Amino acid sequence: MKALQVESLFASFDRLQKLYGNKNLPSIYGAGCIHNPKLFLIFINPTARNVSASFDWEGIRAPWLGTKHVWKIFYDLGFISKNLFRVTQIYKVHEWDKDFANNLYTDLADNKVYVTNFAKCTQTDAKPLSNFVLKKYFKLLLREISQVNPFKIISFGNQVSSLLLDKPVRVANYDGRKEEFLDYGDVKVKVYPVYYPVGQGMRNMEKAIKIIKRIKHSKDI
Repeated sequence: MKALQVESLFASFDRLQKLYGNKNLPSIYGAGCIHNPKLFLIFINPTARNVSASFDWEGIRAPWLGTKHVWKIFYDLGFISKNLFRVTQIYKVHEWDKDFANNLYTDLADNKVYVTNFAKCTQTDAKPLSNFVLKKYFKLLLREISQVNPFKIISFGNQVSSLLLDKPVRVANYDGRKEEFLDYGDVKVKVYPVYYPVGQGMRNMEKAIKIIKRIKHSKDI
């Protein structure tokens, strides 16, 4: 079975889960192509809506399992197959299983995509996380980026982009043609801030897809 996660970081994420996440829920980690992906996607944090946010779950614990909207984005971007996308839209939460989850992230990996959250602390709901909590995960996120070694990073939303780049960022000022640079220690990579496309940002989904397509199809990727 293809390796899809940076397991060496799990224990560190789990320690922070006990401090900043719900103690009755496990951490949910990044997953996908763990060796030089073309795109490294950073969302905010996982919630209990994720089907892998249960200690009874036996498969990989990875972003967005058991949900629907983000898989539409990934399908429109060519990150997953039509058949897998169709199943994400018709499966009820209890029908998701470890094999299907693994197949989804294997498809993402085959398309050179890695998906993660800035913070891995699973919460019961989608209430915004404070900058204080997110910053506790920054050094671990840098280690994750360093080990995965992506070609480009897509940071979703103002909060994630601002904390990642350590400066105020308004994603409305970016259209996929202008990049920033993450330069910390041995991490040196292009970053593209993009509208947050799900939840409260659902209205920006099509804008986000258009911008990511531009980034994906640029000549230097």
